[in-house]
Amino acid sequence: MSKLVNDLMRRGYLKADLIIDAFSEISRIEFVPPEFESQASVDIALPIGYGQTVSQPLTVAFMFDLLDPQRDQRILDVGSGSGWTTALLSYVVGKNGKVIALEIKEELRKIGEKNVDKFSFVKKGIARFILSDGNKGFPQEAPYDRILVSAEAEFVPDALKKQLKIGGKMVIPVRHSLWYLEKRGEDDFYKEEYPGFAFVPLITEN
Repeated sequence: MSKLVNDLMRRGYLKADLIIDAFSEISRIEFVPPEFESQASVDIALPIGYGQTVSQPLTVAFMFDLLDPQRDQRILDVGSGSGWTTALLSYVVGKNGKVIALEIKEELRKIGEKNVDKFSFVKKGIARFILSDGNKGFPQEAPYDRILVSAEAEFVPDALKKQLKIGGKMVIPVRHSLWYLEKRGEDDFYKEEYPGFAFVPLITEN
């Protein structure tokens, strides 16, 4: 187990065994450009090109703890970037689960898909990469047990609310805070807000 994973556990950000296993098996070094490989195990966000970043490990661990992904679930990963969160989620859901990764930049979609398939998750049909505006979600595979958004929105897109299963959970950055949403009815959402987070903006198609 890496020093980074041990540190995140010690600080209380990694708690669930399945998520700890995912962080241990899916190293961030596989998802950063070569010039940043030496910093892959440092707890900071790193550039991945095209104006985007791979998030700080502490932030991803905190988001996963809120999201509470489980085996066999169907999960939407919005703003998949270089693929690290998609790979982590694919590990968690396992062979009977499904992760739909949405990325608006074609170059990053290709990079993310290639990175994730280092672990054969695409070949096995667990992960699927879609070039799409994350604000619109992906209704073709809805409803989702979980939705993870890794880019900051001004508000929670209605499409994502509709595509979340009743009983499902969503974690999304909104105006410098992380929002945890739990869908309790068709138009009934429980919300918790955690301030003090910074993300690249959630891009929409013109």
